[in-house]
Amino acid sequence: MTDDFNAMLEPGMLVRHPDAPDWGTGQVQSNIDGRVTVNFREQGKVVIDGSRVMLVPVLDA
Repeated sequence: MTDDFNAMLEPGMLVRHPDAPDWGTGQVQSNIDGRVTVNFREQGKVVIDGSRVMLVPVLDA
């Protein structure tokens, strides 16, 4: 169920990690087989397992 939104993520989209608000806004770099690579402003590049973490879209950037 958690990968429903994540499956729609495309490079360039902005997201936040629900369990790491201090990472700031991240930009999706890739989304391959449920593994979403995001470059976060305060954390850097992170690969996220889309089946375990539901990223939150940032619509008011």
